[in-house]
Amino acid sequence: MGGIGSGRRWQYGSDTTEDYRSIDVRWLKRQGLLRLGISRRISWSRGGEMTGSINIESEPGRLILDYRHRDRGGEWQPERYPVYLDATPCHMGGERHWFICPARGCGRRVAILYGGAIFACRHCYRLAYPSQREKSGDRAARRADRIRDKMGWPSGILEGGDWGKPKGMHWRTYERLCQEHDTLLDQALVGVMDHLARLPGLYK
Repeated sequence: MGGIGSGRRWQYGSDTTEDYRSIDVRWLKRQGLLRLGISRRISWSRGGEMTGSINIESEPGRLILDYRHRDRGGEWQPERYPVYLDATPCHMGGERHWFICPARGCGRRVAILYGGAIFACRHCYRLAYPSQREKSGDRAARRADRIRDKMGWPSGILEGGDWGKPKGMHWRTYERLCQEHDTLLDQALVGVMDHLARLPGLYK
């Protein structure tokens, strides 16, 4: 058997970072899991159901990842290996921690690792950010929904606009966000109409 990352090369390319479980070193630091001697199991869930878990042990200069995985419904396989850490100074004091990607031939300094058979950086798995796969109309709808959430309005572009100014928000801010929302809403609706126009046989 080869080392971590040996064997078949990552064949992915159509997946995004949201399709994979991830470990963020910044979150681990906030949770105190980078302190020496810490051992804790963390888990992921979706729809209220646990989808996976991993045990993390902190050692000098590295973390030990301990978990099981299986490929395409095969037998569960145990994995236990180190992920080394690095740190860089921050401009305002303190330091920022990084993972050193453990995949063979990589060694990138990254904040987030994504879990397949091993945990590796998004470059090794050739993962795109969700926004990179979005069409312009979808991106506009997502940004409009972000404004709707900030305003406390119902989500969804079909809900229309201007459900009122949130309490405590300045009128200038409110008017600016309304204008941005309406512009994004128009772009999103154009994207919807363009998508419908491309459906085969829709306008026969």
